[in-house]
Amino acid sequence: MRHLIDPTDLSVEETGQLLNLAIDIINNRQAYAHVCDGKKLATLFYEPSTRTRLSFTAAMMELGGNVLGFSDARTSSVSKGETVADTVRVVSSFADIIAMRHFKEGAPNVAAQYSRIPIINAGDGGHSHPTQTLTDLLSILRELGHLDNLTIGLCGDLKYGRTVHSLIKAMKRYDGTRFVLISPDELRLPDYIKNILPSNFIEVNTLEEALPMLDVLYMTRVQQERFANQDDYERLKDSFILDAKKMTLAPEHMIVLHPLPRVNEISTDVDEDPRAAYFRQVGNGKFVRMALIYTLLGKTEEQPKRLRVLSPTTRRCTNDRCITLSEPVVKQSYTDEDGVERCAYCDHCLRKD
Repeated sequence: MRHLIDPTDLSVEETGQLLNLAIDIINNRQAYAHVCDGKKLATLFYEPSTRTRLSFTAAMMELGGNVLGFSDARTSSVSKGETVADTVRVVSSFADIIAMRHFKEGAPNVAAQYSRIPIINAGDGGHSHPTQTLTDLLSILRELGHLDNLTIGLCGDLKYGRTVHSLIKAMKRYDGTRFVLISPDELRLPDYIKNILPSNFIEVNTLEEALPMLDVLYMTRVQQERFANQDDYERLKDSFILDAKKMTLAPEHMIVLHPLPRVNEISTDVDEDPRAAYFRQVGNGKFVRMALIYTLLGKTEEQPKRLRVLSPTTRRCTNDRCITLSEPVVKQSYTDEDGVERCAYCDHCLRKD
């Protein structure tokens, strides 16, 4: 049984196969219209979503399957105190595959430990969003024709942006990838992600500095829901805005991606620019999720071992958004390349109890 919790759960070769399958689905949709007849997808969304939840629903329906689940945890037994582990044990009896979004980082990892069916991480807090990453990769591939030797600008909320963290994990595995980090000081990339970057990344403070050198500009919104202090949010929310004037600095081949929703970080005067690919990107999300559901439901081999070795631990995670601090779980850790012991659920460093 396979799960998709992190983008690196798929090798580069497997990722390529999945993207090629998505392209085949785009070109031969009728051939896949009944491949999931009789199968059920459960969408367990503990956090608001439009694109991700509806694209999973549309994906399963186009494959011939059915969908059940909840879009608001307050309408489920979660409101009565049910744990992620127990919810997944129950839902495993009703469905064939689960897509889970959760505000606690590491929650889908907990779900995978207790589920009898495949788990897909549809976003966990500010940690990871692997299906958005697959959407991003398919979009880059269809727009530019390749995934190697690209300079990618990541702009906006790089601290809490799970889509950014996931994209870095995936793209750093391709030859010649260069990253340009564009953010205010308060929203810079966290160290645990920065430590895995190729050495040729650069950090800049304005879009104007970055645009001339980019093949891909990945815009993100400053996420109000990730801030404990609303004054900080109000101060930073308009930090970086892309408009038609700034786009004149970008190469003709550059594409603009955005996981959406946008607030005002991309002006509407950019929408008609042929380089604005973010609405085409949304459509790619449905097809890549169709490919993923089809692939996971067809897999019977065991999940391949990750490169990192997990160990039991008595240390506490330093991340107050981690699932290990709010639910009873088997505590696990791994040691990174720098010798730092990190949480196996959210990748943050650990401390002694």
